[in-house]
Amino acid sequence: MSRLWVTGYRSYELGIFKDDDPKRKVIDMVLKNEIDQAIVDGMDWLISGGQLGIEQWSLEMALNLKKTYPGEFQTSMMLPFADFGSNWNENNQTKLQTLKARVDFSASVSQKPYQSPQQLRNYQEFMLSHTDQALLIYDLDNPGKSQYDYDQIKRFADNHPYPYKLITFDDLQSAADEYQENLNNSVQDD
Repeated sequence: MSRLWVTGYRSYELGIFKDDDPKRKVIDMVLKNEIDQAIVDGMDWLISGGQLGIEQWSLEMALNLKKTYPGEFQTSMMLPFADFGSNWNENNQTKLQTLKARVDFSASVSQKPYQSPQQLRNYQEFMLSHTDQALLIYDLDNPGKSQYDYDQIKRFADNHPYPYKLITFDDLQSAADEYQENLNNSVQDD
């Protein structure tokens, strides 16, 4: 069994506030390529959290790829505590609930509402012990909330066979250049 943890920047950390933002198209392309390769390499489960941004987008992309790879893998949304997202605006709460209903499995690591940062550390420990590798869209030169996940993943990987891949802003820029080139080529072909 191969289980992949996908995490990374929150949408606001990337300056993405609408689903049709051009930056989102590039990130979706990167996620599609990475998840597609993970499936080909034998991934059975894509496991992510419910944060707005990379986590939700990776689950959406995985659900879209299930049409191409029916029955080959499952999706799971793991949340750190019971009332996760309850302080978000109504639109974002709806997005979370809709996605939660679409994945193959969803649960909260802690059955209690948020009480302390220990719940977040327990969540990271759970994710590390229930996955075999990680994919982070995160750049060490541009810190964000995912720094905590990166630090735990790196610490864990130093003592366990746990591969992880970082997709940096340079990688995203290369993907944006490729995306633009593909757009230009498709316009020329018309």
